[in-house]
Amino acid sequence: MGFGRAFAGALIFGVPVLMTMEAWDLGSDVHPLRLALLLALTVPALVLLNKYGGFRKSIAFRDRVADAFVALLIAALAASAILLIFGVIEARMPISVVIGTITLQMIPSSLGASLARAQLGHNPLEEGDVPEPGYVGELFLMVIGALFLSLNIAPTEEVVLIAYKISPWQEIGLIVVSLALMHAFVYEFEFRGSHSPEPGASFLGIFFRYSIAGYVLVMLVNLYILWTFGRTDGAGLSETLSAVIVLSFPGALGAAVARLIL
Repeated sequence: MGFGRAFAGALIFGVPVLMTMEAWDLGSDVHPLRLALLLALTVPALVLLNKYGGFRKSIAFRDRVADAFVALLIAALAASAILLIFGVIEARMPISVVIGTITLQMIPSSLGASLARAQLGHNPLEEGDVPEPGYVGELFLMVIGALFLSLNIAPTEEVVLIAYKISPWQEIGLIVVSLALMHAFVYEFEFRGSHSPEPGASFLGIFFRYSIAGYVLVMLVNLYILWTFGRTDGAGLSETLSAVIVLSFPGALGAAVARLIL
């Protein structure tokens, strides 16, 4: 059951990037060391994510580590199968290109596999299997949410195009909208999993401790992703900042949703 959930989660969450042409090309364009670093950082992220989600009950640390590698394996199998069916990878392609393409695709799929139980099964927090995340834990979940959505969108050319077209005032407006939605999703709209303000905490205190801090982390995550994909190579500070702000709009939504579902 856990394996089936993980495979379903990998497919459902990985389909957007699996069907993105720019992501196919990045498999051969991204520097191997940058891709290897992204994969290496994904492993501890999955281990921590399995504490709050996972595709099966994994209480012990050893189990969470094992599940992280199983999630990567399932994501690799799912991505390979779909890319073969789509004809994106073929036998005559260089092995380095095949490995790079599958690796790039399996990272968001592995996050989907590890989120499978929270999304496709019972919420582990509601079952009482794991403790409620503390402040650092909630910031970590926001990073995972941002990472997931940003990995699906960062390969597209639209991020660069929008960053080129918008003005500084529009960038400020996008930041304000991102922060407002990020805060409202969690505290105002009363979605499933919405958080109640801490007793005695002021609006500004909650806003700065969670929304502002989370948005800063979202921006840092997106800067790293853009660097990994080579989007910052040869770009000036203003161009890079514009791209980060644009990518942080979906990243902020992903961060807010991650706090709601886990």
